[in-house]
Amino acid sequence: MTLGKSHASLLILFSLALASCQSEDKPPLPRYTSEYRGYAGTPESNRSAARYFIEFRSRYALTYGHSYVVFGQMGKGGRPVTQEVAGLAPASNDPAPYVLGHIVPVPAETGASDGDLEEQYRSASWRVMLTEAEYRKTVAFIRQLQAKSKVWQASVYNCNAFVAEIARSMGYKAPAIWLRPQQFITKLREMNGG
Repeated sequence: MTLGKSHASLLILFSLALASCQSEDKPPLPRYTSEYRGYAGTPESNRSAARYFIEFRSRYALTYGHSYVVFGQMGKGGRPVTQEVAGLAPASNDPAPYVLGHIVPVPAETGASDGDLEEQYRSASWRVMLTEAEYRKTVAFIRQLQAKSKVWQASVYNCNAFVAEIARSMGYKAPAIWLRPQQFITKLREMNGG
């Protein structure tokens, strides 16, 4: 009986992973960035000191895409002076761990991956401007999340789940993790008034 339940659970997880891959992405919006000011619930009056940002992003890939965050300090003219990337992906460029990760957890990395900062691959984004205190709090959470996120599994703990944890730590609502990354970031922005 236990063996049957474990097979059923595996089948359900595999079905969720496949279902998330069935829709199609919208055309690219490489320069589209929606700016939103503040942590959820922060009064607008505290926004004048916003010199930092976090940008929730998705990009195209050979598969169904990737979601991640870019964060740093803004310079004059609204251009990033510093930027760093955090996201969750299998810790290999070899496709085998990625394919295997649709069935079982595989080792993960939590930094930048190929294509994250290349504009032609960006499919959706949502920028949130932060004060220095908000930025420090957000970066501290990202560092803790990076330290504890050791595995990637497509239907249980994927790149969207990683990004959702960051958004929730800031007081935002997050959509289901089984959406394609472009849809996930677009829905994240829409759910939170951005």
